[in-house]
Amino acid sequence: MKDPSNDVLNASLPESSGQVAGETLEPITAVTAGVPKVSTSTSVKAQQPSTARSAFFVGSGILLSRIIGLIRQRIFAHYFGTSAAGDAFSAAFRIPNFLQNIFGEGALSASFIPVYAKLLAQNDEDASHVANAILGLLAVITSLIVLVGVLATPYLIDFIAPGFQGDTRELTIRLVRILFPGAGLLVLSAWCLGVLNSHHRFFVSYTAPVAWNLAIIGSLIMFGGELGQFPLAVAVAWGSVIGSALQLGIQLPIVFKLIHRFRPVIDTANTHVRTVIANFFPVFMSRGVIQISAFVDAILASFLPEGAVVALTYAQSLYTLPVSLFGMSVSAAELPAMARAVGDPKEVSEALRRRLDTGLRRIAFFIVPSAMAFLLLGDVIAAVLYQTGQFKHEAAIYVWGILAGSSIGLLAATLGRLYSSTYYALHDTRTPLIYAIVHVALTTVLGYVSAIHVPALLGLEAKWGVVGLTASASLAAWIEFVLLRRTLNKRIGRTGLPLTFAGKLVLAAAAGAAVGWGFKKLLPGSLHPMPVAVIVLGGFGVTYFAITSLLRVGESREVIWRLIRMLKR
Repeated sequence: MKDPSNDVLNASLPESSGQVAGETLEPITAVTAGVPKVSTSTSVKAQQPSTARSAFFVGSGILLSRIIGLIRQRIFAHYFGTSAAGDAFSAAFRIPNFLQNIFGEGALSASFIPVYAKLLAQNDEDASHVANAILGLLAVITSLIVLVGVLATPYLIDFIAPGFQGDTRELTIRLVRILFPGAGLLVLSAWCLGVLNSHHRFFVSYTAPVAWNLAIIGSLIMFGGELGQFPLAVAVAWGSVIGSALQLGIQLPIVFKLIHRFRPVIDTANTHVRTVIANFFPVFMSRGVIQISAFVDAILASFLPEGAVVALTYAQSLYTLPVSLFGMSVSAAELPAMARAVGDPKEVSEALRRRLDTGLRRIAFFIVPSAMAFLLLGDVIAAVLYQTGQFKHEAAIYVWGILAGSSIGLLAATLGRLYSSTYYALHDTRTPLIYAIVHVALTTVLGYVSAIHVPALLGLEAKWGVVGLTASASLAAWIEFVLLRRTLNKRIGRTGLPLTFAGKLVLAAAAGAAVGWGFKKLLPGSLHPMPVAVIVLGGFGVTYFAITSLLRVGESREVIWRLIRMLKR
């Protein structure tokens, strides 16, 4: 059997460091202070783009998009709270999210970018043809998906929300039919993301969703005071479709300039197109399996009391924020850089280990305190973001419980993204798929037991079963992460976070949480959530950075140094 790692020996990537293919490799250095610089063998030839800079642009784009997204969720919570209409919209909304996530964040990026970027680096005329051919195929496939989806919506509802009955079920069916065309536009937007990322235009591709969020916000504000909750949900769904068109439209003009002779075609005979297709399906299955895990949670939550589905959505919006900001930004920046490393297998493995370990440190520095804050201060976070209108303080406590369950597996899920990107850089799309299937199987079995049976055994209200869903998903995430790391370590050598480094982060985060908890207890209960969050989370953050800096954590000093530089400007 062919060793997939050999494919990487001929990979390369475009523009970034100013080097051209074939020049001697510059030393790969850690992008954060405190990490020793290590040189590679000079026979490893590759461009060395600044992945720290790329990750910054990805992270900045995601941050802007996520901030607007949280504003959207706050306004949504104001009008829908934990109502039946909120449940219906949240369930229906999983359809476009599913398609966007598996195409945009996984399958298309992992299969298309390495091939297209390699052709760009070689100044190959075939690059534009490959991009046009992939767009043509996507357009045909997407059109079929949308058509089938609209016609088969009632059957889909029986799958994604079998516990819904009566008016809630009918509303969900109507919303899914409206949202499907928008989902198709988001898939085409994912193709734009692949092109832009290959050309190192990260910021545009990751800020485009701002337009989509603004369209939804506009529909909420425009109709929120005039319509009841069920008609308002329909209006917001149409706003989402308009936003999908805007998200695609923002990226297209730049893509037209980057792709010479833009002309979508259907071509499955081209060797490079076949490579993209061959890599696409395993990654599609892998990302799809992970997305199915989210569907499983929603399916089980639909059997719980009213409000469980939308509360789960609120918690997931918070949970995915650090995953996207830190995990996705680093992984998206590292995938092209890893994919173009060339040399003999030993030299490539050495380069991949260094990039992977540096990325793991960078991710963990931010994810560990995020998980600690979600676990111990999640009520403060949920209240400041959502507590308004129909969303009461009791709902904030409910979301905190769900978020606490998710926080247990936050680090594993985020680091696992970077490990999966390393497999994709090695053109191995099957190993992550196998472990993703294990993840979903565990989530399904453990989630069912934890959500449906455990609350009754513990004498809890049935609604708290949703906490069991997120906690069981966290356990599955850790098992998947361990499997990914163990297999990759056998292949390229030992990787992972040093225990001393991880210990420093946990110690600092725990101390920060203790300070924040103390402030929360001292503040009067009648105080508005905003000043409470500023004091509590501010104390947490300052404590975390102070302790990590005193413990000589290089990443902390680098962030502080950058902030000082920005303030001096």
